Amino acid sequence: MLTTRYSPPRPVGLQRTLAPLRRGHGDPTFRAEGRDIWRTLRTPIGPATLHLRRISDGVEATAWGDGAEWAIAGVPELLGEGDDWSDLDVSASPVLAASLHRNPGLRLMRTRQVFEMMLAAILEQKVTGEQARQSWRALLRKYGSPAPGPAPAGMLVFPPAEVWRRVPSWEWHRAGVGPERAAAALRAAGVAASLERTLEQGRGGVEVERALRSIPGIGVWTAAETMQRAHGDPDRPSVGDYHLPALVGWVLIGSPVDDDGMLELLAPFAGHRQRVMRLIENSGLAKPRFGPRMTIQDHRGH
Repeated sequence: MLTTRYSPPRPVGLQRTLAPLRRGHGDPTFRAEGRDIWRTLRTPIGPATLHLRRISDGVEATAWGDGAEWAIAGVPELLGEGDDWSDLDVSASPVLAASLHRNPGLRLMRTRQVFEMMLAAILEQKVTGEQARQSWRALLRKYGSPAPGPAPAGMLVFPPAEVWRRVPSWEWHRAGVGPERAAAALRAAGVAASLERTLEQGRGGVEVERALRSIPGIGVWTAAETMQRAHGDPDRPSVGDYHLPALVGWVLIGSPVDDDGMLELLAPFAGHRQRVMRLIENSGLAKPRFGPRMTIQDHRGH
């Protein structure tokens, strides 16, 4: 067991900063319990469980497992160290200015876990969120390992790449993952070590995106979702998302837009577009609940 205290110069909102890591309420790798957050992680030196608790002068972090030292060393970046919002000017948008005021502890995380973030994003390609979360839970319960230390019951650690490479086609099918997504996941698992080396290029950017998208089956959306979480990219919005363009349009101008319209609305915030997206998501506003919904299809029994 290793413990440290992280006391940043500005407050950090644990729940909202780390919310994008949570894959549904039953996610076996993430658990929020009151003021505490538990998460498991596969590190370069083994599995780890990380417990984060808000205290008066910052955050207390405790880790267990072979990867505990790596997990503890990454706490500052996980909670937003190096994520500089000082040049972001949202004064022209009352909605964004209000969200920034209400969310002073919101940060962009940097997990340093490229393959894990990419595989989770692959499972979310072209399906509903609930379908993706079901697949994530099913595969983790089948192939994950028990969380080290006193983690809450049912928590599991993401399997290493060599385990993912051995997942047979029928197990992907049983988990509700179609052949295209399964093939993309296997290709990513085959180059997992190279994916982790993209962290050496910093907080995302064009070159990292190009490297990620060189894998067949990894498009602009999957690369963005990966870089937002793994690298802490501040300027990579999720183009191609089913819901986000309409949300951005409703929040900023009161009507839905498509991807091109979303990028046009975000253009004045170049360099900070993902920070603006997080402000929009935490603004308390939502798009109206009407219009067609994505149809949930279940092919597992076919």
